[in-house]
Amino acid sequence: MRIQETPNSSELVTYAPFTLFPTPVPKEDFFQAVAVQTHYNTLVDKISRDPEFLQDALASTITVDDFTAKLFKIHEQILKEGRSQSIVLGLNRSDYMLDQREDGMSSLKQIEINTFAASFGGLSSRTPDVHRHILKVAGRLEESQRIMDNNPAAGLAAAVAKAWELYGSERVKRKIKPNFFCLCSRNISTIRKRFEDVWKTGSLDQDKRLFVNGQEVAVVYFRNGYMPQNYVSEQAWDARLLMERSLAVKCPDISTHLAGTKKVQQVLTRPGVLERFFPDQPQVVEQIRATFTGLYTLDMGPEGDKTVAMALASPDRFVLKPQREGGGNNIYGSEICQVLERLKESTERMAYILMDKIHPSPAHNFLLTQGTPLQISNCLSELGVFGAYVRQGEDMVQNECVGHLLRTKSSNHPDGGVAAGVAVLDNPLLV
Repeated sequence: MRIQETPNSSELVTYAPFTLFPTPVPKEDFFQAVAVQTHYNTLVDKISRDPEFLQDALASTITVDDFTAKLFKIHEQILKEGRSQSIVLGLNRSDYMLDQREDGMSSLKQIEINTFAASFGGLSSRTPDVHRHILKVAGRLEESQRIMDNNPAAGLAAAVAKAWELYGSERVKRKIKPNFFCLCSRNISTIRKRFEDVWKTGSLDQDKRLFVNGQEVAVVYFRNGYMPQNYVSEQAWDARLLMERSLAVKCPDISTHLAGTKKVQQVLTRPGVLERFFPDQPQVVEQIRATFTGLYTLDMGPEGDKTVAMALASPDRFVLKPQREGGGNNIYGSEICQVLERLKESTERMAYILMDKIHPSPAHNFLLTQGTPLQISNCLSELGVFGAYVRQGEDMVQNECVGHLLRTKSSNHPDGGVAAGVAVLDNPLLV
């Protein structure tokens, strides 16, 4: 990883932070998370195809949250013009913590689902070998053999390649002249551009094919674009709209981006909402709902007022969440009181949701981070499960769980991930 002193240079780097030993994770909870992932893939896809649901779910949020409102405006424009591309590529990651119950057992509870730039598929593909080696050196051979293989990078890349292939096949059906595609070899070239670069050099032809620097683009993978600071100018917003309007496969497309908002997550917990997406599939509904924790609206009205009162009375029971991704945005403890006392009579409170605080069981481990003294820490872990799906028209071509990620941090930190310098990479040791 690049270091803080030279964040824009690759000449000075350090190792990605990791735990010295893998963290025990109950086998039952782990496989529950893996089993439900394809259902979450389907759910996200169905939400993205339901404009009426997105409109209703986000109606209050877009009146007070400017960033979500701008995203929704692009969504509305694409609906008005008609989607150019019938191929949908989804790469997501559903994150969980294990809530410690009073009977001493744990239950799997979802923190969020990331439909945009679901990261660490690459690094988490390498950590199993690290912990196998450490355990062997420590004389714990039996445990080293219990570290599971994990290669989300391969599964995520395979889905991108599938979308790329389908784009080429679809173009042939439309009798659009060939350009750089070679379907047999998967010799896929890649380019990396900022939004402003796309605005300057990007264009659509009469078939709505996207060209950047003269190269046709089959698949757009958004690494940035989930935070307001990623859009430093109106040119950035114009570039996002240009790509959304194009024939290129977007990952995620704008409606899938909106499907991953905190407000949608909260609305999904309401009675009867999951049944809208899985009619006549009560077992699927049950599997998904089992992972929900308490989520509460802060919309104006009696229900939202009740949520405010509940949070002010017992702030340590909850987490206050804005419509933001990337870690480090959540609000805890006394800060919840400060925010809600200020906003309780204002429509601005509708930019947030309230979530029950999950209480995982702590474990002891060493967190190996550059520049940090080595000491045993009281640690909390978060399990992520990667999903990949590709849909062409009504046909779900691929729908898979492609791997997992475990991140661990000191219990001293309430929020923040690996990129934020708080959490480190880990492996589950199933028990």
